[in-house]
Amino acid sequence: MFKKILIANRGEIAVRVIRACKEWGISTVAVHSDVDRNSMHVKLADESVCIGSHQPSSSYLNIPALLSAINLTGAEAVHPGYGFLSENANFARMLEENKIKFIGASSKHIEMMGDKIQAKKIAKENGLPVIEGSEGGVNNVVEAKELSKKIGFPVLIKASGGGGGKGMKVVHNEEDFDLLFSTARSEAKKYFGNEEVYIEKFFQNPRHIEVQILAGKNRTVHLHERDCSVQRRHQKLIEETPSPILNDEIRKDLFEKTVSMVSKIRYEGAGTVEFIYEDGKFYFLEMNTRVQVEHPVSEMVTGIDIIKEQIWIAFTGETALEQSDVNPRGHAIECRINAEDPSNNFQPSPGTIAMCNQPSGFRTRVDGAIFQGYKVTPYYDSLICKLICHGRNRTEAIQRMNRSLDEFVIDGITTTIPLHKKLLNHEKFINSDFNVSWLDNEKIV
Repeated sequence: MFKKILIANRGEIAVRVIRACKEWGISTVAVHSDVDRNSMHVKLADESVCIGSHQPSSSYLNIPALLSAINLTGAEAVHPGYGFLSENANFARMLEENKIKFIGASSKHIEMMGDKIQAKKIAKENGLPVIEGSEGGVNNVVEAKELSKKIGFPVLIKASGGGGGKGMKVVHNEEDFDLLFSTARSEAKKYFGNEEVYIEKFFQNPRHIEVQILAGKNRTVHLHERDCSVQRRHQKLIEETPSPILNDEIRKDLFEKTVSMVSKIRYEGAGTVEFIYEDGKFYFLEMNTRVQVEHPVSEMVTGIDIIKEQIWIAFTGETALEQSDVNPRGHAIECRINAEDPSNNFQPSPGTIAMCNQPSGFRTRVDGAIFQGYKVTPYYDSLICKLICHGRNRTEAIQRMNRSLDEFVIDGITTTIPLHKKLLNHEKFINSDFNVSWLDNEKIV
Protein backbone atom coordinates (compact mmCIF):
# COMPACT_ATOMS: atom_id res chain seq x y z
CA MET A 1 0.00 0.00 0.00
CA PHE A 2 1.03 3.64 -0.37
CA LYS A 3 3.23 4.83 2.49
CA LYS A 4 2.42 8.53 2.22
CA ILE A 5 -0.48 10.45 0.59
CA LEU A 6 -0.78 14.21 0.17
CA ILE A 7 -4.33 15.60 0.33
CA ALA A 8 -4.66 18.51 -2.10
CA ASN A 9 -7.71 20.00 -0.42
CA ARG A 10 -9.06 21.48 2.80
CA GLY A 11 -12.01 21.31 5.17
CA GLU A 12 -14.28 18.34 5.69
CA ILE A 13 -13.17 16.34 2.64
CA ALA A 14 -9.50 16.63 3.65
CA VAL A 15 -10.41 15.35 7.12
CA ARG A 16 -12.44 12.52 5.55
CA VAL A 17 -9.47 11.37 3.44
CA ILE A 18 -7.01 11.65 6.34
CA ARG A 19 -9.22 9.42 8.50
CA ALA A 20 -9.40 6.75 5.79
CA CYS A 21 -5.61 6.85 5.40
CA LYS A 22 -5.01 6.58 9.13
CA GLU A 23 -7.12 3.43 9.37
CA TRP A 24 -4.77 1.85 6.85
CA GLY A 25 -1.62 3.17 8.50
CA ILE A 26 -0.84 5.50 5.61
CA SER A 27 1.09 8.67 6.54
CA THR A 28 -0.68 11.87 5.48
CA VAL A 29 0.41 15.32 4.34
CA ALA A 30 -1.95 18.28 4.67
CA VAL A 31 -1.49 21.40 2.56
CA HIS A 32 -2.96 24.69 3.71
CA SER A 33 -3.23 28.38 2.97
CA ASP A 34 -2.04 30.97 5.49
CA VAL A 35 -5.53 31.36 7.00
CA ASP A 36 -6.00 27.59 7.34
CA ARG A 37 -2.90 26.82 9.41
CA ASN A 38 -5.01 26.04 12.50
CA SER A 39 -7.65 24.02 10.65
CA MET A 40 -8.73 20.51 11.61
CA HIS A 41 -7.16 18.84 8.58
CA VAL A 42 -3.79 20.37 9.48
CA LYS A 43 -4.09 19.17 13.09
CA LEU A 44 -4.97 15.60 12.07
CA ALA A 45 -2.34 15.09 9.37
CA ASP A 46 1.12 13.72 10.11
CA GLU A 47 2.77 16.58 8.21
CA SER A 48 1.64 19.90 6.83
CA VAL A 49 2.95 22.38 4.29
CA CYS A 50 1.80 25.98 3.75
CA ILE A 51 1.37 26.47 0.01
CA GLY A 52 0.28 30.11 -0.23
CA SER A 53 -2.11 32.87 0.71
CA HIS A 54 -5.84 32.74 1.35
CA GLN A 55 -6.63 33.26 -2.33
CA PRO A 56 -7.36 29.81 -3.86
CA SER A 57 -5.31 30.69 -6.96
CA SER A 58 -2.30 31.21 -4.71
CA SER A 59 -2.73 28.03 -2.67
CA TYR A 60 -5.21 25.21 -3.32
CA LEU A 61 -5.18 25.89 -7.07
CA ASN A 62 -1.44 26.58 -7.16
CA ILE A 63 -0.03 23.58 -9.05
CA PRO A 64 3.66 24.55 -8.75
CA ALA A 65 3.28 24.98 -4.97
CA LEU A 66 1.57 21.59 -4.69
CA LEU A 67 4.27 19.89 -6.76
CA SER A 68 6.88 21.46 -4.46
CA ALA A 69 5.03 20.14 -1.41
CA ILE A 70 4.93 16.66 -2.93
CA ASN A 71 8.65 16.77 -3.64
CA LEU A 72 9.46 18.17 -0.20
CA THR A 73 7.51 15.51 1.70
CA GLY A 74 8.14 12.54 -0.57
CA ALA A 75 4.44 11.76 -1.02
CA GLU A 76 3.78 8.86 -3.39
CA ALA A 77 0.18 9.78 -4.21
CA VAL A 78 -2.23 12.71 -4.15
CA HIS A 79 -5.90 12.63 -3.23
CA PRO A 80 -7.64 15.74 -4.63
CA GLY A 81 -10.99 15.43 -2.77
CA TYR A 82 -13.69 17.35 -4.64
CA GLY A 83 -13.59 20.85 -6.08
CA PHE A 84 -10.30 22.73 -6.56
CA LEU A 85 -8.04 20.52 -8.77
CA SER A 86 -10.03 17.28 -8.50
CA GLU A 87 -11.12 17.47 -12.15
CA ASN A 88 -8.14 19.37 -13.53
CA ALA A 89 -6.64 17.29 -16.33
CA ASN A 90 -3.41 19.33 -16.40
CA PHE A 91 -2.76 18.62 -12.71
CA ALA A 92 -3.47 14.92 -13.16
CA ARG A 93 -1.20 14.82 -16.22
CA MET A 94 1.68 16.53 -14.39
CA LEU A 95 1.43 13.97 -11.60
CA GLU A 96 1.37 11.13 -14.12
CA GLU A 97 4.48 12.51 -15.82
CA ASN A 98 6.26 12.74 -12.45
CA LYS A 99 5.30 9.18 -11.45
CA ILE A 100 3.06 10.45 -8.63
CA LYS A 101 -0.25 8.57 -8.38
CA PHE A 102 -3.35 10.72 -8.75
CA ILE A 103 -6.12 9.11 -6.68
CA GLY A 104 -8.79 9.88 -9.20
CA ALA A 105 -9.52 9.46 -12.86
CA SER A 106 -6.77 9.58 -15.47
CA SER A 107 -6.10 12.89 -17.22
CA LYS A 108 -7.55 11.31 -20.35
CA HIS A 109 -10.89 10.52 -18.67
CA ILE A 110 -11.03 13.88 -16.89
CA GLU A 111 -10.73 15.60 -20.26
CA MET A 112 -13.14 13.17 -21.88
CA MET A 113 -15.96 13.75 -19.38
CA GLY A 114 -15.08 17.34 -18.44
CA ASP A 115 -16.20 18.61 -21.82
CA LYS A 116 -19.97 18.34 -21.44
CA ILE A 117 -20.59 18.16 -25.20
CA GLN A 118 -18.07 15.37 -25.68
CA ALA A 119 -19.39 13.55 -22.59
CA LYS A 120 -22.91 13.65 -23.98
CA LYS A 121 -21.71 12.26 -27.30
CA ILE A 122 -19.79 9.44 -25.56
CA ALA A 123 -22.82 8.59 -23.41
CA LYS A 124 -25.06 8.41 -26.48
CA GLU A 125 -22.56 6.25 -28.39
CA ASN A 126 -22.42 3.86 -25.44
CA GLY A 127 -26.13 3.31 -24.96
CA LEU A 128 -27.25 6.00 -22.50
CA PRO A 129 -30.31 8.09 -23.41
CA VAL A 130 -29.42 11.79 -23.76
CA ILE A 131 -31.40 15.01 -23.66
CA GLU A 132 -32.52 16.47 -26.99
CA GLY A 133 -30.32 19.41 -27.95
CA SER A 134 -27.43 20.66 -30.05
CA GLU A 135 -24.91 18.13 -31.35
CA GLY A 136 -22.08 20.38 -30.22
CA GLY A 137 -21.28 23.91 -29.13
CA VAL A 138 -23.25 26.78 -30.64
CA ASN A 139 -21.59 30.19 -30.82
CA ASN A 140 -23.90 31.97 -33.24
CA VAL A 141 -26.98 33.47 -31.56
CA VAL A 142 -29.13 33.23 -34.72
CA GLU A 143 -28.36 29.53 -35.21
CA ALA A 144 -28.84 28.89 -31.50
CA LYS A 145 -32.23 30.58 -31.51
CA GLU A 146 -33.42 28.64 -34.56
CA LEU A 147 -32.36 25.37 -32.96
CA SER A 148 -34.17 26.32 -29.75
CA LYS A 149 -37.37 27.03 -31.66
CA LYS A 150 -37.07 23.62 -33.30
CA ILE A 151 -36.56 21.89 -29.92
CA GLY A 152 -39.33 23.95 -28.37
CA PHE A 153 -39.16 26.41 -25.47
CA PRO A 154 -38.22 26.32 -22.66
CA VAL A 155 -34.59 25.45 -23.39
CA LEU A 156 -31.45 25.40 -21.29
CA ILE A 157 -28.25 27.16 -22.34
CA LYS A 158 -25.26 25.46 -20.67
CA ALA A 159 -21.53 26.10 -20.53
CA SER A 160 -19.55 23.39 -22.32
CA GLY A 161 -16.63 23.57 -19.91
CA GLY A 162 -18.22 23.53 -16.47
CA GLY A 163 -21.18 23.07 -14.18
CA GLY A 164 -22.55 24.02 -10.77
CA GLY A 165 -25.11 26.39 -12.28
CA LYS A 166 -22.48 28.76 -13.72
CA GLY A 167 -23.02 29.67 -17.36
CA MET A 168 -26.47 28.10 -17.24
CA LYS A 169 -29.62 29.96 -18.26
CA VAL A 170 -33.23 28.85 -18.74
CA VAL A 171 -34.95 30.55 -21.68
CA HIS A 172 -38.74 30.43 -21.65
CA ASN A 173 -39.44 32.37 -24.83
CA GLU A 174 -37.85 33.67 -28.01
CA GLU A 175 -37.90 37.31 -26.86
CA ASP A 176 -35.46 36.69 -23.98
CA PHE A 177 -33.09 34.47 -25.93
CA ASP A 178 -30.48 36.96 -27.17
CA LEU A 179 -29.78 38.49 -23.76
CA LEU A 180 -29.63 35.18 -21.91
CA PHE A 181 -27.46 33.60 -24.60
CA SER A 182 -24.96 36.44 -24.28
CA THR A 183 -25.06 36.27 -20.47
CA ALA A 184 -24.45 32.50 -20.44
CA ARG A 185 -21.43 32.89 -22.74
CA SER A 186 -20.00 35.67 -20.57
CA GLU A 187 -20.37 33.59 -17.41
CA ALA A 188 -18.83 30.56 -19.11
CA LYS A 189 -15.83 32.65 -20.12
CA LYS A 190 -15.48 34.11 -16.62
CA TYR A 191 -15.73 30.86 -14.66
CA PHE A 192 -14.27 28.27 -17.03
CA GLY A 193 -12.13 30.22 -19.49
CA ASN A 194 -14.27 28.83 -22.31
CA GLU A 195 -17.25 30.75 -23.66
CA GLU A 196 -18.66 27.84 -25.66
CA VAL A 197 -22.23 26.87 -24.77
CA TYR A 198 -24.70 24.28 -25.97
CA ILE A 199 -28.49 23.98 -26.02
CA GLU A 200 -30.71 21.37 -24.40
CA LYS A 201 -34.39 20.83 -23.86
CA PHE A 202 -35.35 22.13 -20.42
CA PHE A 203 -37.27 19.79 -18.15
CA GLN A 204 -39.67 21.66 -15.88
CA ASN A 205 -40.31 19.04 -13.19
CA PRO A 206 -37.31 16.67 -13.13
CA ARG A 207 -35.63 14.73 -10.37
CA HIS A 208 -31.84 14.61 -10.16
CA ILE A 209 -30.68 10.98 -9.90
CA GLU A 210 -27.08 9.83 -9.87
CA VAL A 211 -25.33 6.46 -9.85
CA GLN A 212 -22.15 5.89 -7.82
CA ILE A 213 -19.62 3.64 -9.53
CA LEU A 214 -16.26 2.12 -8.62
CA ALA A 215 -14.23 0.83 -11.54
CA GLY A 216 -10.92 -0.95 -12.06
CA LYS A 217 -9.27 -2.69 -14.96
CA ASN A 218 -11.05 -5.89 -13.91
CA ARG A 219 -14.65 -4.72 -13.52
CA THR A 220 -17.08 -1.89 -12.81
CA VAL A 221 -19.55 -2.06 -9.94
CA HIS A 222 -22.30 0.34 -8.97
CA LEU A 223 -23.25 1.35 -5.44
CA HIS A 224 -26.87 2.06 -6.41
CA GLU A 225 -28.38 5.49 -6.83
CA ARG A 226 -28.73 8.76 -4.94
CA ASP A 227 -31.59 11.25 -5.24
CA CYS A 228 -30.24 14.80 -5.12
CA SER A 229 -33.39 16.70 -6.09
CA VAL A 230 -33.58 19.13 -3.15
CA GLN A 231 -31.64 21.96 -4.73
CA ARG A 232 -31.50 25.73 -4.77
CA ARG A 233 -30.25 27.31 -7.98
CA HIS A 234 -28.63 24.03 -9.03
CA GLN A 235 -26.83 23.66 -5.69
CA LYS A 236 -27.72 20.51 -3.73
CA LEU A 237 -28.99 20.85 -0.15
CA ILE A 238 -30.27 17.37 0.76
CA GLU A 239 -29.40 13.99 -0.75
CA GLU A 240 -30.79 10.55 -0.04
CA THR A 241 -30.64 6.92 -1.07
CA PRO A 242 -32.50 5.01 -2.28
CA SER A 243 -34.59 7.36 -4.39
CA PRO A 244 -38.22 7.27 -3.20
CA ILE A 245 -39.56 7.45 -6.77
CA LEU A 246 -37.72 4.72 -8.69
CA ASN A 247 -39.07 1.20 -9.09
CA ASP A 248 -36.98 -1.96 -9.47
CA GLU A 249 -37.44 -2.14 -13.24
CA ILE A 250 -36.17 1.41 -13.82
CA ARG A 251 -33.30 0.85 -11.38
CA LYS A 252 -32.17 -2.28 -13.19
CA ASP A 253 -32.18 -0.50 -16.55
CA LEU A 254 -30.39 2.54 -15.10
CA PHE A 255 -27.65 0.48 -13.43
CA GLU A 256 -27.05 -1.81 -16.40
CA LYS A 257 -26.71 1.07 -18.86
CA THR A 258 -24.47 3.05 -16.51
CA VAL A 259 -22.10 0.16 -15.77
CA SER A 260 -21.96 -0.71 -19.47
CA MET A 261 -20.99 2.83 -20.47
CA VAL A 262 -18.35 3.19 -17.74
CA SER A 263 -16.84 -0.19 -18.65
CA LYS A 264 -16.73 0.57 -22.38
CA ILE A 265 -14.72 3.77 -21.88
CA ARG A 266 -12.29 1.82 -19.62
CA TYR A 267 -12.76 4.22 -16.73
CA GLU A 268 -10.83 3.59 -13.49
CA GLY A 269 -11.59 4.98 -10.03
CA ALA A 270 -14.63 6.37 -8.28
CA GLY A 271 -17.11 8.31 -10.35
CA THR A 272 -20.70 9.45 -10.51
CA VAL A 273 -22.96 9.39 -13.55
CA GLU A 274 -25.77 11.93 -13.21
CA PHE A 275 -29.21 11.86 -14.79
CA ILE A 276 -32.34 13.92 -15.21
CA TYR A 277 -35.43 11.82 -14.48
CA GLU A 278 -38.97 12.80 -15.48
CA ASP A 279 -42.14 10.93 -16.42
CA GLY A 280 -40.56 7.52 -15.95
CA LYS A 281 -37.55 8.20 -18.20
CA PHE A 282 -33.94 9.07 -17.40
CA TYR A 283 -31.48 11.08 -19.50
CA PHE A 284 -27.70 11.41 -19.14
CA LEU A 285 -26.66 14.73 -17.65
CA GLU A 286 -22.93 14.47 -16.93
CA MET A 287 -20.23 12.34 -15.30
CA ASN A 288 -18.19 13.57 -12.35
CA THR A 289 -14.75 11.97 -12.31
CA ARG A 290 -14.19 12.33 -8.55
CA VAL A 291 -15.71 11.58 -5.19
CA GLN A 292 -18.95 13.49 -4.56
CA VAL A 293 -19.91 15.63 -1.57
CA GLU A 294 -22.85 13.26 -1.02
CA HIS A 295 -20.86 10.00 -1.09
CA PRO A 296 -21.57 9.27 2.63
CA VAL A 297 -25.21 8.31 2.01
CA SER A 298 -24.06 5.53 -0.30
CA GLU A 299 -21.54 4.43 2.32
CA MET A 300 -24.19 4.33 5.04
CA VAL A 301 -26.49 1.96 3.14
CA THR A 302 -23.80 -0.27 1.58
CA GLY A 303 -21.21 -0.32 4.37
CA ILE A 304 -18.51 0.34 1.75
CA ASP A 305 -15.83 3.00 2.37
CA ILE A 306 -15.65 4.77 -0.99
CA ILE A 307 -12.47 6.68 -0.13
CA LYS A 308 -10.64 3.48 0.80
CA GLU A 309 -11.86 1.87 -2.42
CA GLN A 310 -10.52 4.86 -4.36
CA ILE A 311 -7.12 4.44 -2.75
CA TRP A 312 -7.12 0.66 -3.38
CA ILE A 313 -7.99 1.10 -7.06
CA ALA A 314 -5.28 3.77 -7.44
CA PHE A 315 -2.70 1.41 -5.90
CA THR A 316 -3.66 -1.86 -7.61
CA GLY A 317 -5.54 -0.75 -10.72
CA GLU A 318 -8.39 -3.06 -9.79
CA THR A 319 -11.48 -2.97 -7.62
CA ALA A 320 -11.67 -5.58 -4.89
CA LEU A 321 -15.47 -5.50 -5.04
CA GLU A 322 -17.83 -7.82 -6.86
CA GLN A 323 -21.33 -6.56 -7.63
CA SER A 324 -22.63 -9.23 -5.24
CA ASP A 325 -20.71 -7.47 -2.42
CA VAL A 326 -23.00 -4.46 -2.76
CA ASN A 327 -26.11 -5.11 -0.68
CA PRO A 328 -27.70 -1.82 0.40
CA ARG A 329 -29.86 -1.82 3.51
CA GLY A 330 -32.19 0.84 4.80
CA HIS A 331 -32.31 4.52 3.89
CA ALA A 332 -29.81 7.36 4.36
CA ILE A 333 -30.20 11.13 4.18
CA GLU A 334 -27.53 13.84 4.10
CA CYS A 335 -28.00 17.51 4.95
CA ARG A 336 -25.31 19.93 3.81
CA ILE A 337 -24.66 22.42 6.60
CA ASN A 338 -23.51 25.73 5.12
CA ALA A 339 -22.35 28.94 6.79
CA GLU A 340 -25.09 30.93 5.09
CA ASP A 341 -28.11 33.02 6.09
CA PRO A 342 -31.19 31.60 4.30
CA SER A 343 -33.31 34.57 5.45
CA ASN A 344 -30.90 36.96 3.69
CA ASN A 345 -30.76 35.38 0.24
CA PHE A 346 -28.28 32.77 1.49
CA GLN A 347 -25.51 35.31 2.06
CA PRO A 348 -22.28 33.74 3.39
CA SER A 349 -21.84 34.01 7.16
CA PRO A 350 -18.14 34.01 8.03
CA GLY A 351 -17.03 34.38 11.64
CA THR A 352 -15.77 32.49 14.67
CA ILE A 353 -17.72 29.52 16.03
CA ALA A 354 -18.34 30.40 19.67
CA MET A 355 -19.98 27.10 20.56
CA CYS A 356 -20.30 23.81 18.73
CA ASN A 357 -22.29 20.78 19.84
CA GLN A 358 -22.36 18.08 17.18
CA PRO A 359 -25.00 15.34 17.25
CA SER A 360 -24.14 11.70 17.75
CA GLY A 361 -25.99 8.48 18.46
CA PHE A 362 -27.22 5.42 16.62
CA ARG A 363 -26.52 5.56 12.85
CA THR A 364 -25.70 9.26 13.00
CA ARG A 365 -22.59 10.64 11.30
CA VAL A 366 -21.06 14.11 11.01
CA ASP A 367 -18.43 14.72 8.34
CA GLY A 368 -16.84 18.03 9.17
CA ALA A 369 -13.82 20.02 10.23
CA ILE A 370 -15.35 22.51 12.65
CA PHE A 371 -14.80 23.03 16.37
CA GLN A 372 -15.29 25.68 19.04
CA GLY A 373 -13.05 28.61 18.13
CA TYR A 374 -12.83 27.65 14.45
CA LYS A 375 -12.83 30.66 12.14
CA VAL A 376 -15.02 30.34 9.07
CA THR A 377 -13.38 32.53 6.44
CA PRO A 378 -15.08 34.21 3.46
CA TYR A 379 -12.53 32.86 0.99
CA TYR A 380 -13.86 29.36 0.32
CA ASP A 381 -17.05 27.40 -0.22
CA SER A 382 -19.57 27.92 2.57
CA LEU A 383 -20.03 24.18 3.25
CA ILE A 384 -18.72 23.56 6.78
CA CYS A 385 -19.96 20.03 7.48
CA LYS A 386 -22.44 17.33 6.52
CA LEU A 387 -24.92 15.50 8.72
CA ILE A 388 -25.82 11.99 7.60
CA CYS A 389 -28.44 9.74 9.20
CA HIS A 390 -29.39 6.15 8.44
CA GLY A 391 -32.63 4.35 9.22
CA ARG A 392 -34.31 1.05 8.46
CA ASN A 393 -36.57 2.98 6.08
CA ARG A 394 -37.11 6.56 4.88
CA THR A 395 -39.47 7.44 7.73
CA GLU A 396 -36.96 6.39 10.37
CA ALA A 397 -34.13 8.19 8.56
CA ILE A 398 -36.18 11.42 8.57
CA GLN A 399 -36.99 10.97 12.25
CA ARG A 400 -33.33 10.41 13.09
CA MET A 401 -32.30 13.44 11.03
CA ASN A 402 -34.83 15.61 12.84
CA ARG A 403 -33.48 14.46 16.20
CA SER A 404 -29.92 15.10 15.08
CA LEU A 405 -30.67 18.56 13.71
CA ASP A 406 -32.22 19.45 17.08
CA GLU A 407 -28.96 18.43 18.77
CA PHE A 408 -26.75 20.34 16.34
CA VAL A 409 -25.80 23.70 17.87
CA ILE A 410 -23.43 26.12 16.14
CA ASP A 411 -23.23 29.58 17.71
CA GLY A 412 -21.32 32.59 16.45
CA ILE A 413 -22.27 32.23 12.81
CA THR A 414 -25.53 31.74 10.91
CA THR A 415 -26.04 28.31 9.33
CA THR A 416 -28.61 26.46 7.25
CA ILE A 417 -29.60 24.14 10.13
CA PRO A 418 -32.98 25.90 10.71
CA LEU A 419 -33.73 25.62 6.97
CA HIS A 420 -33.05 21.87 7.02
CA LYS A 421 -35.49 21.47 9.92
CA LYS A 422 -38.18 23.19 7.85
CA LEU A 423 -37.42 21.12 4.77
CA LEU A 424 -37.38 17.78 6.62
CA ASN A 425 -40.83 18.53 8.10
CA HIS A 426 -42.36 19.98 4.96
CA GLU A 427 -45.28 17.97 3.59
CA LYS A 428 -43.71 17.85 0.12
CA PHE A 429 -40.45 16.39 1.40
CA ILE A 430 -42.19 13.85 3.61
CA ASN A 431 -44.33 12.72 0.66
CA SER A 432 -41.41 12.96 -1.79
CA ASP A 433 -43.53 15.31 -3.86
CA PHE A 434 -40.78 17.61 -5.11
CA ASN A 435 -38.32 18.19 -7.96
CA VAL A 436 -35.18 20.25 -8.58
CA SER A 437 -37.27 23.42 -9.06
CA TRP A 438 -39.14 23.13 -5.75
CA LEU A 439 -37.11 25.62 -3.71
CA ASP A 440 -36.71 28.05 -6.61
CA ASN A 441 -40.49 28.20 -7.08
CA GLU A 442 -41.72 28.00 -3.50
CA LYS A 443 -40.69 30.31 -0.65
CA ILE A 444 -39.68 28.20 2.35
CA VAL A 445 -37.77 30.90 4.28
